Amino acid sequence: MAKATKKQALGRGLSALLKDPSNDIQSVQDKNADKVIGNIVELELDSIEMNPFQPRTSFNEETLRELASSIKELGVIQPITVRKLGFESYQLVSGERRFRASKSIGLETIPAYIRIANDQESLEMALVENIQRQDLDPIEIAMSYQRLIDEIQLTQEQMSERVGKKRSTIANYLRLLKLDPIIQTGMRDGFLSMGHGRAIINIEDQTVQLDIYEKILANKLSVRDTEALVKNYNATDEVVVPKKEAKEELPKFLKKGITAFSEYFGHKIDVKVASNGKGKITIPFHSEEDFNRIKKLVEGDK
Repeated sequence: MAKATKKQALGRGLSALLKDPSNDIQSVQDKNADKVIGNIVELELDSIEMNPFQPRTSFNEETLRELASSIKELGVIQPITVRKLGFESYQLVSGERRFRASKSIGLETIPAYIRIANDQESLEMALVENIQRQDLDPIEIAMSYQRLIDEIQLTQEQMSERVGKKRSTIANYLRLLKLDPIIQTGMRDGFLSMGHGRAIINIEDQTVQLDIYEKILANKLSVRDTEALVKNYNATDEVVVPKKEAKEELPKFLKKGITAFSEYFGHKIDVKVASNGKGKITIPFHSEEDFNRIKKLVEGDK
């Protein structure tokens, strides 16, 4: 508790330093820059402007409300990052969800890391930070990679170092941007996975891509089904949905028996039956201890 109080006091002291016009820090060489850069500072939300380079344009309102509720209870746990524009003037680099959520519940200040960065560095930081997020769709990631190429002039090798991803992974994301825009929208909305997209991209004709996309949605095709469809098209020039093998219906006595077995052994039991009526029961186990538990059940009181 004492550490937290000391840290907050330090933040307030740095905030006062930043409000002193005689100590207006604009570069790393300026007086007291070392006291500010790299430390957490409480900044007024009204002194921070939105980042025009923000790669992300859509924010889920429900998750923002959940974050706002969490901040109301626990405070902002992870500071945002800003860059200094002028005296008491900052621009958001990363942490827009925390910034928006804090504003929505009427907070006046927010903990922040201050960076000294030019426009290009700010864009690169925002793009790289965005790529590291866990909740991005594949197209958002691909667009961020493309912006790093177009606007920062990074090569795929340089991006690999920046974001900690293999070059082949980056290349696979970038290829998704060759998909028809309608399909890209479908991926952003969650109708298709990246696996679906990677299969479709092997078709250059976007009209055919859309035909395959419609068949995926209409027939609820898996990634494997889609790969088979694309492979068949490349061989025949026809988009034919692969036929799925109909699952044989198990006899009623087996259905009841499987339920009883599963409850007894504590695992989902697999049963396979041949056309002549003969079958096989498979009992899975997850460890030596689990095997011994099942063995005792089979042995009974022996």
